[in-house]
Amino acid sequence: MKNFLVKTIANAGALAVAVWLLDKITLTGGSTGEKAVTLIVVALVFGLVNMVVKPIVQVLTFPLFILTLGLFTLVVNALMLLLTSWVADKLDVSFHVDGFWTAVLGGLIISIVSWALNAFLPDGD
Repeated sequence: MKNFLVKTIANAGALAVAVWLLDKITLTGGSTGEKAVTLIVVALVFGLVNMVVKPIVQVLTFPLFILTLGLFTLVVNALMLLLTSWVADKLDVSFHVDGFWTAVLGGLIISIVSWALNAFLPDGD
């Protein structure tokens, strides 16, 4: 359970950095507390999407991973971010990613920041 909580916090932090750096990834809300709760909800949705959908997409697109020497990972991460934005919209959560190329850059930022945060945050169950 502790590992899940740490990964969710790392994802929320990475999403916050992406929202801060990119104008076309938006997180609307009133107070800072509301935005923090929204980030946690979006991080949970993002984690769920990455846990359920991403492995299926990776298996189905395995030849493209090999053909592009792994660069297709950027496209898969962008699609997962766009799917998270769509799910957030359906759940009436104020998080939106505007466009594929914004999602590619956002996915890259989220991957780097999440990796860095997971390196420094405690790991374990």
